[in-house]
Amino acid sequence: MAEARRHRAVELGLPATIRACLFDLDGVLTSTAELHAQAWKACFDRYLARRAEQVGVAFRPFDLVSDYDAYVDGKPRLDGARSFLRSRGIDLPEGSSTDPEDAETLWAIANAKTALVESLIAEQGVRPYPGSARFLQAVVAAGLKTAVVSSSANAAAVLSAAGLATAFEVVVDGRDIARRHLAGKPAPDTFLAAAADLRVTPGQAAVFEDSQAGVAAGRAGHFGLVVGVDRSGQADALRAAGADLVVADLTELLEPRSQQVPE
Repeated sequence: MAEARRHRAVELGLPATIRACLFDLDGVLTSTAELHAQAWKACFDRYLARRAEQVGVAFRPFDLVSDYDAYVDGKPRLDGARSFLRSRGIDLPEGSSTDPEDAETLWAIANAKTALVESLIAEQGVRPYPGSARFLQAVVAAGLKTAVVSSSANAAAVLSAAGLATAFEVVVDGRDIARRHLAGKPAPDTFLAAAADLRVTPGQAAVFEDSQAGVAAGRAGHFGLVVGVDRSGQADALRAAGADLVVADLTELLEPRSQQVPE
């Protein structure tokens, strides 16, 4: 059985030692990273415009590419909000999870972002990337263990809307980060927790990530393979963050030429 599993892992373009696959959600399995980026921009721009008027400075909007990739992508809500605002020289108090959207706190911005994402998901729906769905199907058929590791508090809703919920044995998401007091990406804690829940060692698990923070988390956790998924032209940045290999689509791993990964 173990020998057969190792053979199936190699057929998936993975090292023979891999027993589990840990997937980020937004941007790896589904295109909802775009919805998160839109929601962050709307919430940050609303706050920045209000602040610009209050303190008499020029309004500089949130950039959907550079600001999102550098400060927000892959991180828990509060960490992302704090990181971006500090890049603009703004330090807000954390506040409380019950803060209204117009409060001057990190939680207020995070709450507004979550509500907007939920609205966008309801309006636009969620579809998995076809290549990711195909690769995930092959992983499940090969008998490898599976987990979703996402900083999003909306992970369960996204998985359900995309029809992927039954494909995963373990889900570690933004709510688990708070409940289990885990450090968010780029710390490796969420991936390590998922591996432990699946009863595999980090060396027996492959990480699939589209964000620099997520790739860095996979590298920091010493996982058996870290695959960067380049959806936005940041292949070099993903490699610099620690990806063992970078693909534009997960189906590339199913091609014979891709089956040259580190043993």
